[in-house]
Amino acid sequence: MIDKFFHSVSLDVDLCKGCINCIKHCPTDAIRVREGKASINSKFCIDCGECIRICPHHAKTARYDRIDVINKHKYNIVLTPPSLYGQFNNLDDVNIVLNALLLLGFDEVFEVSAAAEIVSEITRKYIAQHKEDCPLISTACPTIIRLIRTRFPNLLCHLLPIKPPVEIAAEMALERAIQKTGLPREEIGITFITPCPSKVAYIKSPLGIKKSEIDYAVAIKDIYPLLLPFMKEVDSASMNDLVETGRIGIGWGESGGEALGILRDDYLAADGIHNCIRVLEDLEDEKISDLSFIELNSCDGGCVGGTLTVENPYLAAAKLKKLRKYMPIAVTHLDESLEGELAWDENVEYEPVFKLGENMKESMLKMARIEKLEKKLPGLDCGSCGAPTCRLLAEDIVRGEASKKDCIYYLKEGVQKYIEEINIVSKGMLLGNNEKQVAALQQYIVEASQKIFNEHYGDQMEYSEGEDYDD
Repeated sequence: MIDKFFHSVSLDVDLCKGCINCIKHCPTDAIRVREGKASINSKFCIDCGECIRICPHHAKTARYDRIDVINKHKYNIVLTPPSLYGQFNNLDDVNIVLNALLLLGFDEVFEVSAAAEIVSEITRKYIAQHKEDCPLISTACPTIIRLIRTRFPNLLCHLLPIKPPVEIAAEMALERAIQKTGLPREEIGITFITPCPSKVAYIKSPLGIKKSEIDYAVAIKDIYPLLLPFMKEVDSASMNDLVETGRIGIGWGESGGEALGILRDDYLAADGIHNCIRVLEDLEDEKISDLSFIELNSCDGGCVGGTLTVENPYLAAAKLKKLRKYMPIAVTHLDESLEGELAWDENVEYEPVFKLGENMKESMLKMARIEKLEKKLPGLDCGSCGAPTCRLLAEDIVRGEASKKDCIYYLKEGVQKYIEEINIVSKGMLLGNNEKQVAALQQYIVEASQKIFNEHYGDQMEYSEGEDYDD
């Protein structure tokens, strides 16, 4: 299948040392280490950023835009996520951050948390009207949608078909800017300050909609040091009141905040990609019942735990709790006349990227070969072969992407067998008493060496259609 999705997560081969930390933590087993370097299978990658978080050599990075994008348009709008506010110490007024962004060079700021309050409101209505689809799964985290579309196709019907707050914020901000300035769309730039690579991937290739209105994504970690001096310049006496959100909107920045916004107690909230997978597995196995809503955030702690942030996610969450303590419940409310514009305009379809064959028969045949080959591997799941588990090495062999010789234990077995053969031949040579016998023994060494080499290291160990893996 041709990969049709943009990926923010990328690999710097020069920095990669070939360690196996990333392959052990990738939730979709998208990474392999071959010939001393990691590689990412773009078909399997869901841009969760877990490899960025875990790589000790900083070889995994995220692609995003730089702050100089504000020079590309006449009028520039910046979208601020609630997770941004949790990055700063002793922040007691969101207006300080919003006004600092204007001093930095943006013409207008729009809070994503304001759109989040609208999503919370429409979610409550949607749950009441579609109880047969419950539990509904939040679609605010693009990584979770990508995960479900590839690995949990039976759960696609549970996805909440509502645009994420960041997209609704962009559409609202764009409409406001056009009315205010009279400028055409191409002269207005919309920049989102992102906490994670997942949002970057969404902007470039969104799910549920044909095209995003967001033009650029700038990382929180890049804009954070630029904002600090401007925040000191903000004068409380002349500061503009730009806040358009309340407790519900700000709460979206941390795990469980979105679920609290639906004002119900029959919900589940989980964060961390591996925890989210466990929840989805239980939901697929029908172990979860009596819930109306499930909020899943791929980053630990929620959006404050994104790999493009600067603060410890749990400290950031604590700051958000303190910041929203004296805020109103909600400031922005749903305009029912615009309700239809908040829904997806296209369905999210199943992408069978993990399939083994082109049809059921071929897939079953390859599965049988994987089972057979797995039994011949040590079952230690050490990762030395460059695959996370012996099972996945067997799968890679059947896919034609690896060979049995990649297993270090199989390699050791082959070397040991070769040494034993050489010892036997060497002893025979010492007993030889004429040139003809010695020549015959030398020929035997060559043939035996070639046989053993081919058996353990040769090309015939690569997967080919119809091959049997008997020793």
